[in-house]
Amino acid sequence: MEQRYVGRSGLSVSRLGLGTMTWGRDTGPEEAAAQLRTFAEAGGTLVDTADVYSGGDSERLLGRLLRDVVPRSEVVIATKAVLTPDGGRPCDASRRHLLTAVDSSLARLGVDDVELWQLHAFDPEVPLDETLAAVDAIVSSGRAAYAGVCNYAGWQVAAAGVAQRATPGHAPVVAVQAEYSLLARDAERELLPAAEFVGAGVLAWSPLGRGVLTGKYRTGIPADSRAATPHFAEFVRPYLDERSRRVVESVTTAAEGLGVSPLAVALSWVRDQPGVASAIVGARTDAQLTGVLEAEELVLPREIREALDDVSAD
Repeated sequence: MEQRYVGRSGLSVSRLGLGTMTWGRDTGPEEAAAQLRTFAEAGGTLVDTADVYSGGDSERLLGRLLRDVVPRSEVVIATKAVLTPDGGRPCDASRRHLLTAVDSSLARLGVDDVELWQLHAFDPEVPLDETLAAVDAIVSSGRAAYAGVCNYAGWQVAAAGVAQRATPGHAPVVAVQAEYSLLARDAERELLPAAEFVGAGVLAWSPLGRGVLTGKYRTGIPADSRAATPHFAEFVRPYLDERSRRVVESVTTAAEGLGVSPLAVALSWVRDQPGVASAIVGARTDAQLTGVLEAEELVLPREIREALDDVSAD
């Protein structure tokens, strides 16, 4: 699998990343082990998790697999902190919380450091300087090699970048993780230009439009799909509208013409957008992941890419 540098940093990751949001809840140890093994054998390196995924069990499970299934040296670990679903408010980017959170993540993972540590959300209640100072402390201590942000607005990314440039010793934000797909192109307005301005690479989450771009919902909601589960139904529902249907039909038509799956077309489109370092995919089963990895070699013809640009434009 092709490796790419993240923005203007020296961090190199596979251009497809493995998401682990369901590990420890919907994805058990055996299935997770199979996925990690398949991903590594295909040349994948970037594995993305977070302290809140499955209440910390995603990190715990990944840590066990790095001891038993795939060598730690073959994996680029990206994890996150800030969200506090069990706290008094939805997020906490204070120095106190962040320093505690990173140590807790490392303990669950069973490692001394991670390659990429990310702020999972912007916290308007905490001064940005305090948050960035905590990031500096985490990177300078060696607990993380690089820092990134997730789900930031464009102005928030730019503000962090300006603050870092103005203060000697600030650890730069090298990665900006955001939802990006043919069904979610809002990032192109401000976020992607802001990421380019600060020299950060984009990590695209949900590049398959929360699963809708695979075409599985064209005739209804399959019983074994995420949209059929109580904890993911509302997550998928916004992309089951008429606009999404038109995009999915266009993706399906392109796939039929190329002799590939709709998944491959949708994934290739976002993976090769300017500024994208990696597209992070989450699979429920090893078989699904194998199908995702088969899209690795597809490069969309210019005419098809432009047609998809047009049909998915807001």
